[in-house]
Amino acid sequence: MALKELVVLLVEDDPVFRRIVASFLDSRGATVLEADDGEQGLDRFKQYAVDIVLADLSMPIMGGLVMLKKMSEINPSVPSIVISGNQVMADVVEALRIGASDYLVKPVADLFLIESAIKQCLDERHMKDVQLEDMEELSYQELQDNLVLLEQNAEAAKSVQQQLFPPSQINYPCAKIDYSLFKSDEVSAYFIDTVNVGERHLVMYMAHFTPQDNRAAFGSVLLKSFVNQKLKLFRDGSTQAIIEPYNMLCYLNERMTKSGLDIFIDIVYVVVELTQFRASIAQAGHGLRCYLRNSEGLMPLALPDSLQLGILDWGQPSSHFRTLMPGESFCISSSAPEHKQMLLKDHFCGLTYDTETPNGGYVQLTF
Repeated sequence: MALKELVVLLVEDDPVFRRIVASFLDSRGATVLEADDGEQGLDRFKQYAVDIVLADLSMPIMGGLVMLKKMSEINPSVPSIVISGNQVMADVVEALRIGASDYLVKPVADLFLIESAIKQCLDERHMKDVQLEDMEELSYQELQDNLVLLEQNAEAAKSVQQQLFPPSQINYPCAKIDYSLFKSDEVSAYFIDTVNVGERHLVMYMAHFTPQDNRAAFGSVLLKSFVNQKLKLFRDGSTQAIIEPYNMLCYLNERMTKSGLDIFIDIVYVVVELTQFRASIAQAGHGLRCYLRNSEGLMPLALPDSLQLGILDWGQPSSHFRTLMPGESFCISSSAPEHKQMLLKDHFCGLTYDTETPNGGYVQLTF
């Protein structure tokens, strides 16, 4: 059977829905442990070895998000899928923050969506017959449902995207990242993110979405979600892709092309190896610029243009390698001259609503 030998912890306070889902998963070969609130779910998680957690978010005693945070502290390698019946997009963002692998929206019209989501979340150790690319598919019907919400509700899109942005200054043990992004609309067409990958690598990327509408908010969610997927697989020892910029952009293009968003992305994706300070850089599109900064100013890095992400017949990204010298910083910027001048003046303010400054901005990595 499709889910044979899997142990699924199902935490759901609606007894009817819980029984329906449990019966379906049982019919597909899974062993199902049931709990009717977050506290009971956490107890089950401590008592049994489970392969995956399927959890409602709105529950009495202990909510699903609180429960999942506590589970992650106990065993972060166990993947989870959340289910939300209201305020879907806010829940998606928070679920991504605490490491949930996927989400479904109530009511779940087709129970096979649950089976598909479970397969997507599990690595090769549990599902020997599922290929890696199959595990990383999102529930595109859910994506389309939420895309409609974002297109119709500018305030929801703004709230979702703002929660994804890092603080204006991020301090790592041996590096610091500062940025400024200026927007004149509710949603920013630009997105910045960074993550420390293990002890030896630091990832930083900046993206620009076209067209510049509410879809950029969901594009930001997807981009962060796809990177998170590769981060989890790296921590499991399944793939090194997250620290391979060329392979990451190939992967991101495939995901975005299949997403149905009909959105295109200029992106610079940088990985710095922290012992030798060697930067690996991949770029798609031509709307962003890379610089090395030292006491003499900004030195542009010439990367060949390539097509934006989101194009079916894409080709390949341009790539570049550079060892950073002592005192050098690595910068990514949009093309407006004002942004370059503000970067030189160390004007870092995070995400800012500003009708006077051109949309866009810059990010700087300093050791």
